[in-house]
Amino acid sequence: MSKTLCEICGNGISLSARKCPFCGTSLEETEKKVQLALSKTFSSRVVNLKQGLPFVETAIKRMEQAILEGRQQNYQALTFIHGYGSSGEGGAIRRESRKVLDYMCSQKEIKDYIFGENFSRHNGKTRDYIRRYPELGKDRNLGKSNKGITIVFL
Repeated sequence: MSKTLCEICGNGISLSARKCPFCGTSLEETEKKVQLALSKTFSSRVVNLKQGLPFVETAIKRMEQAILEGRQQNYQALTFIHGYGSSGEGGAIRRESRKVLDYMCSQKEIKDYIFGENFSRHNGKTRDYIRRYPELGKDRNLGKSNKGITIVFL
């Protein structure tokens, strides 16, 4: 029996299935969404939040401004370089930017985000975004476990 992968949960399913037995997703509806997403041109931008060694507040304002401009310019993703910090526990810009992104995501101001250390083909969320935006599979940070970046989807 031939199998394929569910676009949502990544589990192997029969080609003849109409719904994923694991997550319940309608495979016909998923295919339509995937095709629509693939038809859009992918554009992204890198934003260095730590350039010039700013205070945390300045870096957060820079991030919020970049998100606003990214939406206006129809970017699908922004890669924020916030650094990891020299303490070995993560720097202040990293911690605060991730708190703000979590809040923005809960308020639907951004679609989603992936921490750099999770930006790998082994991560389900990353695989989902690579399926939507195949160009993301060529990103130089993919699979690097870079704790100093976060990818944000607008």
